[in-house]
Amino acid sequence: MAIYVLRKLVFFLGAIFIASVAIFLLIRGAGGNVAAVVLGKGATPEAIDALAHTYGLDRPLFVQYFDWIGNMLSGDLGRSFRTNERVSDLVTARLSVSIPLALSGLILGLLIAIPVGTYAARNVGTPSGAILALVSQVGVAVPVFWAGILLSLLFGVRLGWLPTGGWTDWSVSPWGAIRSLVLPVLSLGLIMAAVLIRYVRSAVLDVMNQDYLRTARAVGMTRTEALLKVGLRNASLPLVTIVGLQIAELIGGTVIIETVFSLPGLSRMMLANVAAREVIVVQSTVMLIIIFVIAVNLLVDLLYGILDPRVRSSR
Repeated sequence: MAIYVLRKLVFFLGAIFIASVAIFLLIRGAGGNVAAVVLGKGATPEAIDALAHTYGLDRPLFVQYFDWIGNMLSGDLGRSFRTNERVSDLVTARLSVSIPLALSGLILGLLIAIPVGTYAARNVGTPSGAILALVSQVGVAVPVFWAGILLSLLFGVRLGWLPTGGWTDWSVSPWGAIRSLVLPVLSLGLIMAAVLIRYVRSAVLDVMNQDYLRTARAVGMTRTEALLKVGLRNASLPLVTIVGLQIAELIGGTVIIETVFSLPGLSRMMLANVAAREVIVVQSTVMLIIIFVIAVNLLVDLLYGILDPRVRSSR
């Protein structure tokens, strides 16, 4: 197990290094003359050169890259060109929106998908099982922004139960913050649940057809007992994989949802800074998101090794 973990950690660090180089080169290549963009059309060449020198934009690219990485390792994500605010402060201020939104959407999706997908598998071939499979298929086809709009029209405009946009800070009113997140979380969670139901259903169906489950039933276990005590561990393997992939999709979904519901989250901040050519803000924020996604994939690989010893011996 130790060798397996070590290999995964080496891969994790290598993936982060490659991603950091790619992000740095792509953003710098697409950014143009950042100092000229920040100062505007009326800026003199002297002012542009002075600003570039202040932020080190006139140094060789490899020097800029290693300075950026070194600062990130020490906790310094850089400063905004326009406002001179620290990127770490900008990110932290928006995590109070993005983390509850993404985490609650994931939990809601799992809470719906696991029991519903299991029920659909156990009742395959029945009307109820067919209806659940059909509903999940329809849910997969619905874009997350369309789900947000429909929920806003129903619960916000027609019924007036929930706000259709805007944000109330936690420090002002925790209840108001929760109300602001209900519709965005429902939009993310329901669409994620529709995707996960299909995978849970397929995983449980596959386990139910295995010999070891039939053996468990032959020694006196009921169908439910055999599934929970014997089959659950094997059914969780594909679910762990798809949840890891869905977390990456969830980040993309938050970009849309934060825009639809006017939430001041991390994804919306990043889009605004892309338009403003805030190179340091964008590359540091994107790097943090990529580190998170790669870390989730590392966790998925480690869980695979724990759940299935064959994985540890074959990799």
